[in-house]
This record gives sequence, C-alpha cells and structure tokens, in this order.
Amino acid sequence: MVEFLPQLLTLAGVMLLACISPGPDFIAVTSHSLLGRRFGLGAALGVSAACAMWAVLAVFGFGVLLSKVAWAYDLLRLLGAAYLVYLGIRMFYGLRHGGGVPEVQQAKVEGGDGGSAFWPSARRGLLVGMTNPKSAAFFGSLFVTVLPVNAPQGVYMATVAIVAGVAFGWFSTLAVIFSSRSVRMVYARLRRPFDAVMGAALIGLGVKLAVGR
Repeated sequence: MVEFLPQLLTLAGVMLLACISPGPDFIAVTSHSLLGRRFGLGAALGVSAACAMWAVLAVFGFGVLLSKVAWAYDLLRLLGAAYLVYLGIRMFYGLRHGGGVPEVQQAKVEGGDGGSAFWPSARRGLLVGMTNPKSAAFFGSLFVTVLPVNAPQGVYMATVAIVAGVAFGWFSTLAVIFSSRSVRMVYARLRRPFDAVMGAALIGLGVKLAVGR
C-alpha cells in the first residue's frame, strides 16, 4: 500500500478540489444547513454516500461504460436536470410558505431539529449526488488516470474510503459553518432573496445540465 501512497494523495487532492467547486452538491448542503445543523449534516451524509457509491461503480468500470453509452448517459443527465429544476421550482414555491424547500420545512415543523430532520435531508442529498452524470464521468476518468492498472484490491478499497472521507469532511464542514448562529441570523433577515437566488441557481444548473453535452 505504501508504494501507492502518491496516487492516493493525488486522488484525495483532486477529490477535495472537486468538492470545493460550487455545484448542485454545494447548494444542497448549504441550503439545508441554513434550516439547522441536522438538516445540513443529513444532506452532507447523503451527498457523501452518493460520492462513495459512484466511486464503487467506477471501480467496476461503470463510470467509463456510462460515458461511452450515449443514451444511458443522456438519460441520467436528463433525470438529474429534471430533479434540479424540480428542487429550484419548489424553493420558489416555498417563498410563499415561509421560505426553503417545503418538504424540509414540513419535517422541521413536525420533528424540530431531531432525527426527522436528518433523514429527509440525507435522502435529498443522496438523490442530488446520484442524479449528477458528471459524477460518473469524473470518477471514471479520475480512477483511470490516477490509479495504476491492476492495482491491488486494497488500493481500490482505500480510494473509496478516501472519496467518502474527503466528501463528508468537506460537506460536513460546510454544514457546521452555514448552520452557525451568526450565518442563520443573516439568513433569517435575507431569507426570501437568498432562497430566490438558490432556486434560480438550481434551475440554471438543471437547464445547463439538460442542454449540455
């Protein structure tokens, strides 16, 4: 394993840069975090689980296969685009009902900031991550270019663990920051314009994903 340490460190660095880059995952985690820490950590767990699942699929070559089969990639791309647009529209709808995504607000009303807040957010984060076809292409190409051919099974297990660890480390940090009292106080004053911007960003990302190649 020691001889593969440079490749694993490279993979960890590239993964961190990919997480930092703003996108649907970033919006999903930050928007949920503004409703409470458990909401944010739930979304962070869901997004991280999606990254780990894509990494496992990439180990078996699914990412490369998906990028080569045009109709399968396009189907996933359109499904992901539709889901992002749906979330954006729901955020605009939520502007008339106290702000935020209505389903998440309802969970907050029913369960406060407890477990019922965590799992709906985790499911939504998982869906956002799994319906992003760029993840398939990213992990497929990353593993092919960084990892040596016929690497030991332990190396591939380590890569999945690194992907999950880096993703959850970054997104849980975002969750803690955006659920802090000071940030939430600012959000409380600017909720409507902020939700409008987030909704527009989700719709814009969905449209870009739908028309992009």
